[in-house]
Amino acid sequence: MVVTTDPHDDPTLAAVAEGVDRVCADFDDDYWSACDVEHRFPWEFYDAMAAGGWVGIAIPEAHGGGGQGIAAAAMVLNRVAASGAAMNGSSALHLTMFGLNPVVRFGNDRLKDTFLPRAATGELHVAFGVTEPDAGTDTSRISTRAVDDGHGGFVVTGRKVWTTKALESEVVLLLTRTDTDPDDRLGGLTLFLADLDERHVDIRPIPKLGRNAVASCEVAYDRLPVEGWRMVGERGQGFRHLLHGLNPERILLAAMSCGIGEAAVRRAVAYASEREVFGRPIGANQSISHPLAVAHMQLRAAAAVMWDAARRYDADLPCGEQANTAKYLAAEAAFLAADRAVQTLGGMGYATEYHVERYWREARLQRIAPVSQEMTCNYVAQQVLGLPRSY
Repeated sequence: MVVTTDPHDDPTLAAVAEGVDRVCADFDDDYWSACDVEHRFPWEFYDAMAAGGWVGIAIPEAHGGGGQGIAAAAMVLNRVAASGAAMNGSSALHLTMFGLNPVVRFGNDRLKDTFLPRAATGELHVAFGVTEPDAGTDTSRISTRAVDDGHGGFVVTGRKVWTTKALESEVVLLLTRTDTDPDDRLGGLTLFLADLDERHVDIRPIPKLGRNAVASCEVAYDRLPVEGWRMVGERGQGFRHLLHGLNPERILLAAMSCGIGEAAVRRAVAYASEREVFGRPIGANQSISHPLAVAHMQLRAAAAVMWDAARRYDADLPCGEQANTAKYLAAEAAFLAADRAVQTLGGMGYATEYHVERYWREARLQRIAPVSQEMTCNYVAQQVLGLPRSY
C-alpha cells in the first residue's frame, strides 16, 4: 500500500502525526523567526521533542529508541516542517534521528552501547563531516586523513565544510582517508564517530542565506586523536557504509520539503482568502488561485512518491529510484509553493511579518543540499535508464 499524504490512512503514522503536531503547537512562526534572526539553536523545541521520545524514534529498541522505520521518522520531520519550523526545526533533529544509521548497521557493540542510548534520549548531538572545500560532490577527492598512531588508534588532520550542528554536537560522523587504492577511487575511505574535541578542532559558522537557527560550519581538525574502537565498520569501506544511509536521507529530505511547501501554501491560501482588492478577495482571481492549486497538486504528487519510497525502504525493497525521485520532486514542489506564496502576498511576501520569505529561503536550500538536483538526475539517468556515466 502506498501511504497517502493523509496521515490518518495509517494508524501508526496518524499517532505520530498527532503527537508531533501537539508538541509543535507550542512553537509558532514567531518563535522560529526569532531563532533564525538571532542565529539561536532552538533548544526549547529540541528538548520538548526529546522529552516526547521523537528524537529516538528510529533508533533500535535494544538501544533505547522507538524502533520505528523511515516512514515514522519521515512523518516526524514532515509535521515539524509543516508547522512553520521549516528547515530550522527539522535540521535540529534529523542528524540525531537518522544520522547514526551507519553506526546502527555497521558499528561494533561498544560503539552502539556507548552512543545509541544517549542519542535515543536526545542527550547526544551528532554532526556529519563528509564534504570538503576542494572536493565538493566528488567524495573520492577528500583529503582529510586518519593516520595510525601506532597504538591501535588514529590521528585525524584535515578540513570539512557544511558540517551541520557542529557547534552543538559532541561527536561527528567523520569520513577520512586512511589508505589509497589506485584501482578503486572510493576505496581507502574510513568512517569514524569522533569527538569534537575543542583542543584539536576549530569550528567556524558559515554565514548563509537561511536556516540560521542551525549553523553550518567549517571545521578544521588538527591532529585529533581517535581511538580504534571509534571506527564505524571496516577500514577502507567508509564510503560504502555511508551509501546505506543515502536512500533514507533522501526520503527524509523529501518529507521536510513537502512540509515546507504545505506551510507556504497554507499561509498563501489564508492571505488570499482574507485580502480584498477591488471589492473581492484576491483568491477569487484565477491568476492567484490556479498557481496555488498547481503548487498543492505538485506537493501531493511528491509526497506520494516519498511515502512509497519510505514503505519500500522499511520493507527492505529496492528504493533508490523512488528515494531519489522523491527528493527531486519534493525540492522542486517546495520551492514552487514558497515562491508562489511570496507572489500571492506581493510586497508583504517580501516582509518578514508573514514568514513566507523564510520558507522561500529554506525551500531554496533543498534544491542544492545535501545533493544537487543535477546529481539526482545523474543517478536516475545512469542507474535507472542505463545511460552512460557523465562524470
